[in-house]
Amino acid sequence: MKPLAGRCIVTTRPAAQAAVLGRELQALGAEVLNFPVIAIAPADPAPLRALDLAGFELAFFVSANAVEQAFAIRPRAQWPASLRVATVGPSSARALRDHGCSEVIVPAEGFDSEAVLALPEFQAAAIAGRRVLVLRGDGGRELLADTLRERGAAVEQVSVYRRSCAALDPAPLWARFARGELSALLFTASEGLRFFLEITGEEGRMMLAGLPCFAPHPRIAEALRAAGATQVEQTLPGDAGLLAGLAAFFAAPSD
Repeated sequence: MKPLAGRCIVTTRPAAQAAVLGRELQALGAEVLNFPVIAIAPADPAPLRALDLAGFELAFFVSANAVEQAFAIRPRAQWPASLRVATVGPSSARALRDHGCSEVIVPAEGFDSEAVLALPEFQAAAIAGRRVLVLRGDGGRELLADTLRERGAAVEQVSVYRRSCAALDPAPLWARFARGELSALLFTASEGLRFFLEITGEEGRMMLAGLPCFAPHPRIAEALRAAGATQVEQTLPGDAGLLAGLAAFFAAPSD
């Protein structure tokens, strides 16, 4: 029997990025209920259009959303072949390769800014004096840019997408929870948890308290506990970590 057979798993990832994880969950036997709490919209394209990309040695994409939005503004043919590309994890690396970037600098594990900054290509000896373009959403952590500047790089950040709380009706999700039909909640961003609670209110807090909540990063796990989740399962990073954690959790005999 497949390890997630008979389980209904709720994902909260933005709609455009939910499909791959959804297929992988289904392959393990799960019913997937996507509740995409983060809405993604294009940012003003003018700043990226105005840049002379040939003036940069490295372009860093903070997420798969950054990849899609950046290439929507500047198609792959407009990016110099000499401009190296880097990103944070497997999903965004796959998105870059889908756009024709064959050589992608990406951590083998960790999949966060700290893991990126540990790579040889981001050490002071390699990055000092170089111009780095960071493609990102509005807001977000400043650790990467600040650290690269401390290491001597000239960093320019450009927002290529905006994140906001999605307009979702929480009633169907609550109804399935009330009927005991949901097995787990997955959160892949701390901002997703914040929007989840904004959408669902007190009923959302009851779902956090009543369902196992899975997170692939300690910051997200910590945010879940602070929000009142009573069973937080921190998995290994990335989608592979989530899938392995879910399979192991539901394969274990219940008390």
